[in-house]
Amino acid sequence: MSWDPARLAELARARGPFVRVLVAGTRGSSPREAGAEMCVWADSFTGTIGGGALEWLALQEARAGLAEGTLAPGLRRAQRVTLGPELGQCCAGVVELVLEGIGPDLDTAGEPGWRLCPIDTTAPPPDSLRRAQAAPPRPAPPRLVSGWLIESALSPARPVWIWGAGHVGRALAEVLAPLPDFALIWADVDASRFPPAPPAGVRIEATPDLVALAATVPADAHHLIVTHSHMLDLELCHVLLGRGAGRIGLIGSVQKQARFAARLRDLGHGPGALAAITCPIGDPALGKHPQAIALGVACALVKHDRAAAPCAAAGPSAEPASDPQAESLP
Repeated sequence: MSWDPARLAELARARGPFVRVLVAGTRGSSPREAGAEMCVWADSFTGTIGGGALEWLALQEARAGLAEGTLAPGLRRAQRVTLGPELGQCCAGVVELVLEGIGPDLDTAGEPGWRLCPIDTTAPPPDSLRRAQAAPPRPAPPRLVSGWLIESALSPARPVWIWGAGHVGRALAEVLAPLPDFALIWADVDASRFPPAPPAGVRIEATPDLVALAATVPADAHHLIVTHSHMLDLELCHVLLGRGAGRIGLIGSVQKQARFAARLRDLGHGPGALAAITCPIGDPALGKHPQAIALGVACALVKHDRAAAPCAAAGPSAEPASDPQAESLP
């Protein structure tokens, strides 16, 4: 998760001040990776840093800081946890946590880039961190160096449009909604087609003219087309390809893919554009149950985006990682 002050301030306005617990670094085996976070109130929390003993310890520390005022908004501290000796876990990893009080008046100004802030230190930041902060921003895990925290202030969420609110559309929304990598927009022809309580954070678009809506979407979005109509599916593919959509996942079969490819070629789309469409979606080894399809799509989406992201575990100064075996999407 990247540093997103607007999101955190909105949470504090809605539910009161809280403690943000961030995994700022790991060594060896650990429950979660650097960048995992949770937001903790006296009686509840959201997010996870891995569950189990480490998360229980972090919850206790955060709630004690809230009660005692040592983690009031604007206050923060680092905590290094050795999982074996301290928590009795069989893994021998080390986890660096940053606990930070967040309130509704959190400063949300500033340009996208790197957040650099002191944790339990008054020393100036090392030159390496200053250089990283001045470099062109790109997503990367946070890290702690000489008492200073540096983390990306970029939002990692890529728009993912789900077209259709039938069984597969509902399964896709349920499986993808908790993932921080994506911002979900769910569209169908009528509000009655959506569940009474859609997954949290999903934006609903109910309009009788989905094709007109498709003509307005950003070019960098992913699309999952699972509507009730083959003709509507084809029209959506045509419009989205015309807008330069990055990836399109289409519900169907190999036969449907072949027929759509022929029709779309007739409509003027070349091989490069048609290569953006994956049909059928999901992982055949998992089966055709809606949730099984959704699991396959989610795995492919996450692998695709993380393989393409210019991010490596070494932090902001690392070179982009590549994975020649990354799966096609979705």
